Amino acid sequence: MTTAPANLLAVRRLLLDTIESLDPAAVGIVGDPAHRGGYHTGSDRVVANDYSVVESPRDSAGLTLYASGLDVGTFSVRSGGATHNLRTFSEWCVAQCRANTADSRDLREIIYSPDGKVVRRWDRLGKRSSGDDSHLWHTHFSFFRDSTKAGRDQTPLFRRYLTGIGLLEGTDMTPEEHAWLETVHKNLTVLDGRNPVGQIYTRMAMGEDHTNPDLVVPHPSLKSLGAQLTSLQTTLADKDFTDEQVIMAGVLTGLTPERIAAAIPPTIAKQVADELAKRLVA
Repeated sequence: MTTAPANLLAVRRLLLDTIESLDPAAVGIVGDPAHRGGYHTGSDRVVANDYSVVESPRDSAGLTLYASGLDVGTFSVRSGGATHNLRTFSEWCVAQCRANTADSRDLREIIYSPDGKVVRRWDRLGKRSSGDDSHLWHTHFSFFRDSTKAGRDQTPLFRRYLTGIGLLEGTDMTPEEHAWLETVHKNLTVLDGRNPVGQIYTRMAMGEDHTNPDLVVPHPSLKSLGAQLTSLQTTLADKDFTDEQVIMAGVLTGLTPERIAAAIPPTIAKQVADELAKRLVA
């Protein structure tokens, strides 16, 4: 039977835990027993030519018993000197989808009302632009079914909203930075899920896993770089760090001509070459 996936349950829990005026009964995922078709149903309750299945390969390939829709009802909260409610929340979410932010790309559509009088529909596929009057008092989010099948975290968009209006403490990172950090974290977890990230970096720099001698990380350049940094640290250990010329001399000691040349941007390489030629002539 149709069930609610863990990733949408996490969004529901985040909203209810953060917005006190939001009624739990107003935040739903699975349609009632009479509900047939659409994103609030899973494979056992979709209908022939169901738009939530046939209009996108992301949906047809992701069809499971999971529902893939989320309804959010009315609320109102004062924060940061302003009043935030279902309408401002919905318009903010639509704006993020239109901007194609990294944390909104699993959303297929949002059906909402900007003023409680008319119903609008943002549809990533451009198929529809309206909805029924029930959306005057609740907003519907449809997630591509492949995202619920994969269990991808859908909380970042909603967490960013809650942080932006001052209900959650957050960071200054952009959605793209969040996505990048998540990718880095996943890659590091693949390398080693057992140890703190700092230890992973240490082993990568050495080119091996000291907790598992048989595992060699394929980064020989990092091993070489680690050795060079150690050598440079030794070279600079006895230098006077109040003298810029001494510092530069110490840094240059650890660099070969090839490395110096490789570090010079092409736009100024000729200028450097001309200056060196003048000095050699002199």
